[in-house]
Amino acid sequence: MTMDLVHRLAWVPVPGGVCLFGDRQKPVKVVDLEWTATPVTPAQLGLAPDHRPLVGVAHARAVRVAADLGGRLPSSKEWEWAASGPERRRYPWGDEEPAEGRANLRDLCGRLTPVSSHPRGRTPTGLWDMAGNCWEWTASKTIGNGFVIRGGSYNSLPLYARCTFLNAAPAESASPGIGFRVVRTT
Repeated sequence: MTMDLVHRLAWVPVPGGVCLFGDRQKPVKVVDLEWTATPVTPAQLGLAPDHRPLVGVAHARAVRVAADLGGRLPSSKEWEWAASGPERRRYPWGDEEPAEGRANLRDLCGRLTPVSSHPRGRTPTGLWDMAGNCWEWTASKTIGNGFVIRGGSYNSLPLYARCTFLNAAPAESASPGIGFRVVRTT
């Protein structure tokens, strides 16, 4: 991966803090990180002029691409912190229910869309598509060779778009509904 490709990515700083993780609100310290503003797209990697999330990628490949881009996949706790913020928003944009322009979910669009299609769904720090469009791989392992995925997809119910909702997928899954974004230390 050339440095030119890395520069195609927009990086957003997300200050660290104490995440009250999950429904049990377990306090977990999260460090300052830079995040790719969107899930990684084929266009950002120079693969195709496609601005929809790169999906159909098994976990190991997502890890390799993240490393090639100078980063890694976020942990589930880091992902939740970036999505919900210190105010523990219900959804990445706030507490209002999902609607057109905020998220790409089953009853709102129902197909993969370009990552810039939902401007009202950005987090206050400027992260796009943290809810809907595609699930996102994390670095957090589950029982049975799986990893936590976060955010919901174009085929998800609104409940799955909540910042505290987590799901899992087998590491070898190359689903058309799972993509990834990259983090790096600042």
